[in-house]
Amino acid sequence: MRLALSAGVRPFARRLALLGAALLLAACAADRPKPTPLQPLEPRIAGRQVWSAQIGALRFPMVPAVRDGVFVVASGDGEISALQADDGRLLWRAAGVGSEGRFTAVVTRGNEVVTFDSGREIWRKRVPSSVVTPPLVAGERVFVKGVDRAVHAFDALDGRRLWTLQRPGEALTLAQPGVLAAFRDTLLVGQGPRLTGVDPLRGTVRWDAPMAQPRGTNEVERLADLVGPPVRVGDRVCARAFQSSVACADAARGAVLWSRNAAGIHAVGGDAELLIGADASDRITAWRATTGDVAWNNEQLLYRGLSGALVVGPVVVFGDSEGYVHFLSTATGEQQLRLPTSGGPVVGTPVLSGQTLLVTTRDGGLHAFRPN
Repeated sequence: MRLALSAGVRPFARRLALLGAALLLAACAADRPKPTPLQPLEPRIAGRQVWSAQIGALRFPMVPAVRDGVFVVASGDGEISALQADDGRLLWRAAGVGSEGRFTAVVTRGNEVVTFDSGREIWRKRVPSSVVTPPLVAGERVFVKGVDRAVHAFDALDGRRLWTLQRPGEALTLAQPGVLAAFRDTLLVGQGPRLTGVDPLRGTVRWDAPMAQPRGTNEVERLADLVGPPVRVGDRVCARAFQSSVACADAARGAVLWSRNAAGIHAVGGDAELLIGADASDRITAWRATTGDVAWNNEQLLYRGLSGALVVGPVVVFGDSEGYVHFLSTATGEQQLRLPTSGGPVVGTPVLSGQTLLVTTRDGGLHAFRPN
């Protein structure tokens, strides 16, 4: 079993468009300056790696699922593992995952949604397009968002398809984890550059909030899909629009609070005070969460291929393309700590369970850290 990683969606022309976007982004990456050399750093906080594990090589930015002190991860070959967050102990293994504790869902390369009950497969159903956003399991339902932006809802117990939401949109879509999250009794879905509130029982749209205003002369330049995972604090939900902006919305009212131009490609991190992310050149910016005003910038890690950001208490964490994990002060942006992994590029966005931080590397390494 293989996870769905390819960008191909229904029409052949759209596959060519996605391929063109991938080639363009790869060409831009090839033209990037060399990574800024790391300077000696005297640690200002304590932290250490508490355990590591190895899964199959990753050819995609995996987003581990976190629930009740457990990390659920999937290798590039589709093997799913559940590990105790505190010590890395393997709880179960089965041939982007989503989990709510009891049920775990994964989508294969063959576009099959497979759902497990405590590690035992109970059903599988096919969806019409590839999937790169981790499924969401909530309220005994499994929600799946395809690369074609269609959203499918299944009954977690027996796999019955409950509804499908397919909205018209741009021909070009982003093959990168997007926004699919729960907010009270509303399903939050990234639909291109718009954050959409969906009734999870019926699949109808409750509200629609434009998080970005894409501009450009062609479809590649106008590509501005929301990148997940989003940041939620109370009613406020924030996310990056690919190569376009960062923005926050009030999910209770379905209204955009603010949006700022920021040409980055990876997920932002944040808390009640700040929203933090790196742009395409890896210049790190912190915006004030309530207003969108810039609080600070950091250019010490330019062109280091930074991952998505995760805020953990007083620090924000990024991985880089050389396998280092960087801890910066959320208050000032100053570097506090740097820890190595196995050396492979960090992929995806770090995740947190309790006090344990997990990063994944392209060579299949799982590295758990505990900053103090």
